[in-house]
Amino acid sequence: MHYVSVTDLSKSFGVQSLFTNISFHIEEGDKIALVARNGFGKSTLLKILAEQEFADSGKVWINKEITVALFEQEPIFHDDKSILENIFHHKHPIINAIAEYEVACDEDNAEKISASIHKMDELGAWNFDVKVKQILGKLNIHHLNQSVKTLSGGQRKRVALAKTLIDIGFENKHVLLIMDEPTNHLDVEMVEWLEHYLNHEKITLLLVTHDRYFLSAVCKEIWELDKSELFVYKGDYENYLEKKTARIESDAASIGKAKNTFRKELEWMRKQPKARTTKSKSRQDNFYEIEKKAKQQIVDEQLKLEMKMSRLGGKVVEMKKVNKCFDEKIILKGFDYTFVKGERVGIVGKNGIGKSTFINMILGLENADSGKINIGDTVVFGNYSQQGLEIKENVRVIEFVKNIAEHFPLASGGTLSAAQFLQLFLFDPEKQYTYINSLSGGEKRRLHLLSILFRNPNFLVLDEPTNDLDLPTLGVLENFLNDFPGCLVIASHDRYFMDRLVDHLFVFEGGGIVRDFPGNYSQYRLSLNDTLPQTSIVQTKTEAVSKTKPKQKFTFKEKREFEFLEKEITALNSEKIEITKKLNDSNLPFEELTQLSIRIETITKMLDEKEFRWLELSELSE
Repeated sequence: MHYVSVTDLSKSFGVQSLFTNISFHIEEGDKIALVARNGFGKSTLLKILAEQEFADSGKVWINKEITVALFEQEPIFHDDKSILENIFHHKHPIINAIAEYEVACDEDNAEKISASIHKMDELGAWNFDVKVKQILGKLNIHHLNQSVKTLSGGQRKRVALAKTLIDIGFENKHVLLIMDEPTNHLDVEMVEWLEHYLNHEKITLLLVTHDRYFLSAVCKEIWELDKSELFVYKGDYENYLEKKTARIESDAASIGKAKNTFRKELEWMRKQPKARTTKSKSRQDNFYEIEKKAKQQIVDEQLKLEMKMSRLGGKVVEMKKVNKCFDEKIILKGFDYTFVKGERVGIVGKNGIGKSTFINMILGLENADSGKINIGDTVVFGNYSQQGLEIKENVRVIEFVKNIAEHFPLASGGTLSAAQFLQLFLFDPEKQYTYINSLSGGEKRRLHLLSILFRNPNFLVLDEPTNDLDLPTLGVLENFLNDFPGCLVIASHDRYFMDRLVDHLFVFEGGGIVRDFPGNYSQYRLSLNDTLPQTSIVQTKTEAVSKTKPKQKFTFKEKREFEFLEKEITALNSEKIEITKKLNDSNLPFEELTQLSIRIETITKMLDEKEFRWLELSELSE
């Protein structure tokens, strides 16, 4: 079923173009990830599809038979109402019956419980109630009569996610689910449950996320907004990185050729008299196109920075018999550990178990109840906290950084200016002179991170550093931290980020118990024999098949089937491309649009089936 068709869509804010003349289609069952740098139009595009914003030009066609559900980064609630009232906001008999049943159970009122059970039986509402309870339980949402205005930011985000999932479960219609950073403020168990849920529900999904394991586990296609254009990559995150690298190399070669042509054409332009012929006018117009191409810049997001770190002595941080508790909640019980230079520690555990308190104790922001915490004289902390920047926002970005220092020292003996350092962290010259109050939330987080690194610390403490950072910025940060010679302590729910950077884990198990695990996060999950292990960016279809079926040899019949499948898949892909081209025609009659939409839906299903069978058989051919 054809869900959405977008043709020649454009949107700008002031002089900044977010996207120009982009076109795409969404079919039933598609699961698409949208990536781009912060401030480059991801959230705006999602809101246009949800009809909360409007494009400057172009056409958006949304099938009348579908419902569009948008999960936003900043959820909107009725703050004067309870969690229950916000979640069960539909006026429908089944929803009302479930809401009444939940209230009765919460109040432990036997008479009301009996009456609500009778109503649930009459309406056949129990199946949906089971799903509701699963969603609320997995997202750790209890005390449904609690007022929404008393919730923390993370709790509000989880309630909003529950509300969205319950809404789409209630809908009888086809649903396009649009999600903007759904994994923020979820612990790892919740993220893995959400992966499982989205993979097993019949959901059509358009997703923005910085969690690369989540992206690869859920999505089969990645769209990237870059330089006002939309680029489409089939497959997982690893495939996206490979194809994007190839595209950048191709663009670089193309720009190189354009520069050579531009030099020749510039010489010709300068020789031309003022009165030009029609033929030379055509060549003149072409010259400006070549000039535009030749002056393009390829942004290299792979940061290599050999920093000259402040000297770190033999004594770093020593924690001896440290105890800490809040009321009856024990955070640490007799904790002993001595940090050494170059150590990389990840901190994991459920939300509210004491990870941030532990970090604050290392930084001296929180006192131990007993025991000793000794900090070396040469230690220079860099603290990237969840609170973000606390500064005057009517300051330009470049001025803010220069107030910290004019230059950043390098190991080679040279320096980087504030402007050069900003550019390494994806703040182009134009953005450097922007006022901080006009930056997006993600750009402010990036500036906060940059400001900490620019102070040249030798002991970095990062508390949930990946929240609200885009994928390009995460790549820059990871490359920087891979070369960081000092101590590194990271508390994060981002499994990919942790796997790349840490050597061992402090696992907070509750009751003051902290286990030192020798390995990264994926190795730790495997050690638990988890039902949803995550060992790589994504377990591909090929890997899934290889783990469930023993290797065998081709039979003659299978060999013939394999050869025919290759031809069929090629033919179906060609037909799909031709239909897609026709669907881009805005003058296409409605009847033909409907027929083509039905056909492309059929082709998509056939391709899924045949590609999976091809993968099965390809295992036998190896």
